[in-house]
Amino acid sequence: MTKIISSPSCGNSPKMEFLKEFNIAFAKGDVKYLIESVTDDIVWDIVGDKQIKGKVDFAVELEKMKGYKASELVLDQILSHGKEGAANGTMKMEDGKTYAFSDFYRFKGAKGVKIQSISSYTIEVLSSIKKTSENGGL
Repeated sequence: MTKIISSPSCGNSPKMEFLKEFNIAFAKGDVKYLIESVTDDIVWDIVGDKQIKGKVDFAVELEKMKGYKASELVLDQILSHGKEGAANGTMKMEDGKTYAFSDFYRFKGAKGVKIQSISSYTIEVLSSIKKTSENGGL
């Protein structure tokens, strides 16, 4: 089971709540939910790695990632305004590795909740860095 820690209050913003649920689905490997949440012409730019275009290729990429499950998801911030949104936090994987991420979303329209594009920035957080920052500095 994935432990979810979410700081942002999304109560008054349906889009922020949607982005929270989208990130939780990602951490849990809920491919069906993720596919239903994007447009047919989705563009997913995994910065520094690859760009996935279209719902079919998006689904293929998610299936490849399905074996990598998160044991913990920490959502530090979720923002939404008009057609844009963002989320950042950390994901601890079942293999013990931790990744920090920032995702930027563009919705199909200001009123809808279908995601048209995602730009993902992800880095592995090395344990020595985590320990240093927990002690208050570098």
